[in-house]
Formats: sequence, structure tokens, C-alpha cells
Amino acid sequence: MRYLDIKTKIQNNYQALPKNQRKVADFFIENFDKIPFLSVQNVSLETDASVASVVRFAQRVGFSGFSEMRVKIADELQNHLEGKSIFPLLENLDDDTLTSVANTDIKNINDTLALIDRANFHKAIDLINRANRVYTAGLGISFLLSQILAYQLNQVGINAFAFRKGSSLFLEQALFLENDDIVITFSFPPYSAETIDVAKYAKEENIPLIAITNREASPITFYSTVNLVVKSENMLYTNSFAAISVLINAISTESALRERPRAEAMLKNLNRLTEKYYSNNS
Repeated sequence: MRYLDIKTKIQNNYQALPKNQRKVADFFIENFDKIPFLSVQNVSLETDASVASVVRFAQRVGFSGFSEMRVKIADELQNHLEGKSIFPLLENLDDDTLTSVANTDIKNINDTLALIDRANFHKAIDLINRANRVYTAGLGISFLLSQILAYQLNQVGINAFAFRKGSSLFLEQALFLENDDIVITFSFPPYSAETIDVAKYAKEENIPLIAITNREASPITFYSTVNLVVKSENMLYTNSFAAISVLINAISTESALRERPRAEAMLKNLNRLTEKYYSNNS
């Protein structure tokens, strides 16, 4: 059983779990790297669930008990992290805000590199490159991120559009989705109900959906085809988008590398248009 498979087993059983066991599931998903070092009593204290509830949770997701689940997580976490590139934190000798913020973002990038399963990432790229049209959606800071991703995909020859918040709701815009389209959603706290509604609609219509979000059990993941989990911790109450920006760049870059002739043709056309319409204005 691979690292991602264990998380998928938890997620697939999540809706059927009793409320107290859902808290245990959330703790496991959000603290995978800590589980090998915790006892069943530690998990019980962290989640306010009884020891028996922790054991029953492990059994409900397919293990004989907590001990077997902990061993499997330890084995697969080691395999998953093996060979990952890790960036060192900066020395914060002066305790200044700039270095503290930089360290937070470096940690976000490191954690994101460890969290994203490469097979899952490549599955997302396959969906993007096979799609007729790519729609991106998000509200708040996620709206800006969705625009950036749509723009970068356009630059490499992919037909991409960002849902816009205005006179029409996201769901009204989603009515134009077709079976050979895909949706990419950005969903970070506070989770937008309107974005989640689009995800529900896409699932009902069998339209693939890629969720870029901050945790495996965030509300949108129950309607998505592929989850790309990004750490967005910040010193303020807002989400940091350093690691999200890395992921956006990786998505557009990998999409271009997979379809190099298309990306090169797009670049040639952009250069031709620039020379034709703007060269005399410089």
C-alpha cells in the first residue's frame, strides 16, 4: 500500500465515519509525519476521542488496529519522502519579520513538496492536456490565483478561462461546461460555498475536477477527481501563496513540456502579434 493509498482509504471512508472518528481522521491526514512517533493514547488526547474510538477508526479504514496503521504509515512515509529536495531555513539571528516570513514560506514549500504525490500531479497534467477547455475557479485570494493559472495555461497554448465573480454566479457559468472540459478549483480557508457548489455540480455531471487546497479533508476534496494539497500557513490570518505559486508554475511548465509543439506554436504566434501590432508604438 502506497503513501497516497492510505490517505485515499481514509478519505473514501470519511463520510461514513461517526463524528468523533472524523476528528481522528482529520488529525491523521493533517499530521501524517507525526503519526509514527505517537501512541494511541497520544492520538486520543490530541483528538478528544477515546482510545477505543481511535482503534475502531483504524479498523474502519482497513487495518487490524492502530499499531498496524502506524507501522504502515511509517514505512510509506519514509518511501514517500526519500529523495525529495528540501530547502534549508534561513538563520533568523536578528529575529526580523522579513526572515520569519521567508522561513514560513520555505517551510510551506518544503511541506508541499513532501505532500504532493508525483503520480497524482502527473494525473492532473494528463487531465489538463487532454481537456478541450480548462476552467479555473476560486474566490478572494483564490480568485486571483485562478486568474494567474488560467493566464499561464493560455501562454502555453491551453484554452483556459477563469470563472468571474460578477453579475452571474459560478454555477450559472458552470452550465457551459461540457464533458471534455475540466475544472481546477482553488479552495482555502475560509472555504467558499460557491466554489464547493461548482465542485458538486462537476461531480454530478461527470466533469473532472482538480482541487488545489490546503488539506486532504477540506470540503472540496469529496467532489474532486485529483487533490493537490498545498501548505499555505501564514503569520497573519490570510493564506500565504508562496507554495501555491510554485505549484501553479509547475503545472504550466509541465503542461508545456508534455506538449512542446503546441507551446512553441503559441509563443511564435504571440511574438508575431506583438511585432505586428506593437512594434510601431515603442
